[in-house]
Amino acid sequence: MSETPRWLDEDAGPVVRPYALIRGRTRSSGDNLDLIATVSAVGEPPADLGPEQALILRAARNPISVADVAVELDLPVGVVRVMLGDLRDHGLISVSAPAAAGSRPNEGILKEVINGLRAL
Repeated sequence: MSETPRWLDEDAGPVVRPYALIRGRTRSSGDNLDLIATVSAVGEPPADLGPEQALILRAARNPISVADVAVELDLPVGVVRVMLGDLRDHGLISVSAPAAAGSRPNEGILKEVINGLRAL
């Protein structure tokens, strides 16, 4: 008597689907996108765009971070980076790198902060 396999967790959802969206690729020009890089849509999207790419462009009407795009689409960041790389390669989005970290506080200021915290 054979049992049909069942999900142990009803919320697990499809495992393969996100990678099918990017045709199994794990790398693209989007690999170097920082999680806090800002993505903005540019130009008009073509009619043959997939639904996920259209969602990205809709979300990127206003500047949005790579991490926030992944949250909006409820997809793994790796998958989103590949799709963003494709969109950037086709000139549909622009990506702004995060601003470089400002100057670091000097050692004296850090010691004063630590001493102040210890005094509490």
